[in-house]
Amino acid sequence: LFVDSQIVKWNVEAAIKSYKGDKAAKPVVDRLDVHYQPGHGFTSMGETKESDGRYFISDNKFSKDRFLPVGPLHAETAQLIDISGDKMKLVADHSVYSEPHDSIIVRRDIIKTRQVYNLDEFPNAVMDPKDSGVFRNGKKVTVKLISQAPAFSMREFKVKKGDEITLILTNHDKVEDLTHGFGIPKYDIQFIVNPQETKSVTFVADKPGVYWCYCANFCHALH
Repeated sequence: LFVDSQIVKWNVEAAIKSYKGDKAAKPVVDRLDVHYQPGHGFTSMGETKESDGRYFISDNKFSKDRFLPVGPLHAETAQLIDISGDKMKLVADHSVYSEPHDSIIVRRDIIKTRQVYNLDEFPNAVMDPKDSGVFRNGKKVTVKLISQAPAFSMREFKVKKGDEITLILTNHDKVEDLTHGFGIPKYDIQFIVNPQETKSVTFVADKPGVYWCYCANFCHALH
């Protein structure tokens, strides 16, 4: 099937009969072409006790020519197939990272996503804008910041060359999906902070100068 670039649906009982020598048995129910060689396959709820036999996803190899190249890593293809009837149907087709190896399909109703974090879950959370600032302990400096669309709690902060900086950022917005970012391009720093989440980064300020800090996630008209 890898060579034929196909997905095949089988009748297991007929396959057993065919294996035992029944020439009239027809184990193959249907064939469906995929693009191209299927390397790994997964069924809906197939990694649970509630496998439902409704869908199959084919992670395909050697499919790089299906999409325009946008860089050195070329996308390959995963295809979602309805296997619930005798005739299989291709219902979705999308690009994936090269050499797809693992997928999982689960029912939507069992996915319980977090939309907004809880400030109390983060021991280092900056709870109030008044807590913002630069705190020095020798060469180790902690910078505490709050982001709330469309601004950070400090317009600027100053440190000394050679300082080890730990920057702590808490997103105080409570709107679902109102993600903020923090980036210092000259230091290769870039991370995102979701609503009510706290994240930090530690780096050494070894290059003197003035550096812009950016919110890289659009959060507001004045972003």
